Amino acid sequence: WKDDIKIDQEAVAGYIGGEFPPNGGAHSGRDWGKFDIEKEVIGLCPTECMKMDGGKLKIDNRECTRCMHCINVMPRALHVGDDRGCSMLVGAKAPILDGAQMGSLLVPFIKVEEPYDEIKEVIENIWDWWMEEGKNRERLGELIKRQGFQKLLEPTNIKAVPQHVQEPRHNPYIFWKEEEVEGGWTRDINEFRKDHQR
Repeated sequence: WKDDIKIDQEAVAGYIGGEFPPNGGAHSGRDWGKFDIEKEVIGLCPTECMKMDGGKLKIDNRECTRCMHCINVMPRALHVGDDRGCSMLVGAKAPILDGAQMGSLLVPFIKVEEPYDEIKEVIENIWDWWMEEGKNRERLGELIKRQGFQKLLEPTNIKAVPQHVQEPRHNPYIFWKEEEVEGGWTRDINEFRKDHQR
């Protein structure tokens, strides 16, 4: 979904008061103690976009990455939004030695409505690129690993977005081109050292 998470504040109060079991009762085989929303939901939010304010749960939806942890813990209180679609991941594989690997996120959000032209266009562009650039018996994930994710973004006409990066300085997929860098690649080392002393 693309819009805001729907919050039922009465159900949130019900979870806090012990009226509803967290996680849909999945962990009810043992006494875990009273439900603590700060510890079990807010403290585990990866982007820290949630807080309790005057007995009400507040979510900064601009910071939310849709990990769905809060929705899984409190399914009666929190629901996905109405603007729904799908994400497209490519290049998943299950090599024998490494084990199953999830694909890389190509399209963070795309509408899923008949006749599905937007989805078909992305897939056909991927097919064309793979048929032109792929080696014999090479899977899409291997082609992406060999040529880089940036090369896939070009034929699909998708702009690089932060969701393509797993974590800062970790994902080697996105590179600058010389024409995109002001002044190109050439630099005067002495001018650089004036501002960056050793």
